[in-house]
Amino acid sequence: MPMPRPAPEPIPTDKLHITMPPQHASPGEERRHRKERLAAALRLFGRYGYEEGVSGHITVRDPELADCFWVNPFGMPFGHVRAQDLILVNEAGQVVEGRYHVNQAAFVIHSHVHRARPGAVAVAHSRSVHSRALSSLGERLEPLNQEVCAFFEDHALYDASTGVVVDDDEARRIAAALGTHKALILRNRGLLTVGDSVDAAAWWFVTMERSCQAQLAAKAAGEPVPIGDEDAARLREQLGNDLVAWINYQPLYLQITRAEPDLLT
Repeated sequence: MPMPRPAPEPIPTDKLHITMPPQHASPGEERRHRKERLAAALRLFGRYGYEEGVSGHITVRDPELADCFWVNPFGMPFGHVRAQDLILVNEAGQVVEGRYHVNQAAFVIHSHVHRARPGAVAVAHSRSVHSRALSSLGERLEPLNQEVCAFFEDHALYDASTGVVVDDDEARRIAAALGTHKALILRNRGLLTVGDSVDAAAWWFVTMERSCQAQLAAKAAGEPVPIGDEDAARLREQLGNDLVAWINYQPLYLQITRAEPDLLT
């Protein structure tokens, strides 16, 4: 009769791989990294149906030129964007590198948000379906499940709707409404999220859109039972920082880059 196999020894945790945000050896290397992450996020937004015609932008601050931002080209479908297609735009919305135009009406919001939030490396704004539905109600997200608690008392509502934003004054008011929060619901227009990386800003947008969907579904089905404020605040401390957002985003990044590696070119 064979001897039973001995119980395996646990592998020390310091020998196990865990993906963490990379360190960069040069500004050029970091620029390439940010552009690749931006192209990947745009591809994901395209897959998830977050674009509406030419509406929707994600911007990322250049690592050397702090008042310049990489952004998707005007009129190019999210699902076609490659790193090489991205354009570099200054605070005034003028293209300083690239071959395409920028959507001025969308970029003016990003410009003021970046200006008001120097620590915001990336900003995402689009008009996803469920965010448009919830924003039309003029409501904030409620702590109805664990995931949405990442936004508990850390998102705001811009309770005005004036159409396409091309005015610096309104863009300034939007940035002021965001304040120090990670996310903003723009009434009748959708969501805006910020992060210390493209990955974080994109993750906040994705999970916030899903939270809008969950809230709409729960209220349509009956009377939701919210999580208490104390527990919601504790969950926000556990789930609501940009590092956790970055980690949560990595499966999406791997999925899109392995399925569509041309986006990195």
